[in-house]
Amino acid sequence: MRAEDDAGSLDEAAQQFMAARPQLFGIAYRVLGSAVEAEDIVQEAWVRWQNTDRADIREPAAFLATVTARLAINLAQSARMRRESYIGPWLPEPVDTRTDPQLGAERAEALDLAVLLLLEKLNPVERAAYVLREAFDYPYRQIADILETSEANTRQLVTRARKHLAAERRKPVSSDVHRRLLEVFLDAARTGSLSVLEEVLTDDVVSYTDGGGMRGASRIPVVGLPRVSRYLAAFAPRFWPATAVRWVEANGRPAVLVTAGGSPVALLSVDVSDRGIERVMWVMNPDKLAPYVASLTA
Repeated sequence: MRAEDDAGSLDEAAQQFMAARPQLFGIAYRVLGSAVEAEDIVQEAWVRWQNTDRADIREPAAFLATVTARLAINLAQSARMRRESYIGPWLPEPVDTRTDPQLGAERAEALDLAVLLLLEKLNPVERAAYVLREAFDYPYRQIADILETSEANTRQLVTRARKHLAAERRKPVSSDVHRRLLEVFLDAARTGSLSVLEEVLTDDVVSYTDGGGMRGASRIPVVGLPRVSRYLAAFAPRFWPATAVRWVEANGRPAVLVTAGGSPVALLSVDVSDRGIERVMWVMNPDKLAPYVASLTA
């Protein structure tokens, strides 16, 4: 092959890869719950695509999706072991979805931070099956090929994932309602208004703080209306006076970026149903906050 032919082939490969890239990142991110790890997977997929004999590949996007999904599953299996030793609650790494609301998918399924948190309880193969079907609308036959299993087993994997989510999470509200309730919650949290907190939180609300072991971050989830409301009220005078807040979008939902002295200290997001606020999620780990904040100014 002449040098110009080889260069042309690589240019075409790069174009095919870039066309598929949003979907590849979307698959890897949903399976892993980490934007940093998802980027690593996408880069590995690119290296493999460069080194693949592409002459016989008729559907580059399908090939790349298969490579990405399998790499993500493998990494998720080792990540589960690492997260068992994680200090305090683990929350997914937030992503800014303003420019790509679906994050490369047909539908914005398995993108909400609360959903990604619940999917973490599934094994990586179940999670990948659910993501490929619900977010990317892949046919069961194609998912089965990617997962190297039968179509019947693939249907069972997706069904189990759906049942898990249905059992663990109530139907979410619209973004407008979500924001209005978050506004009320934020005001009550900042002022320490116990009565308002008790009105907007559900009886079985859970508050998660992902600090990655940082000092001052709660190392266990706070569970139940009395505990969470009192915890937030007591927390208010120590945390909020020196901070500023900025409304942002994270994972397709309104969220609040909290800063102190110009530096990010927390991303606050909530999971809301028609009952009220079901989950309060505080991402305070600097390693998770930094990439998200950088994406806001990119």
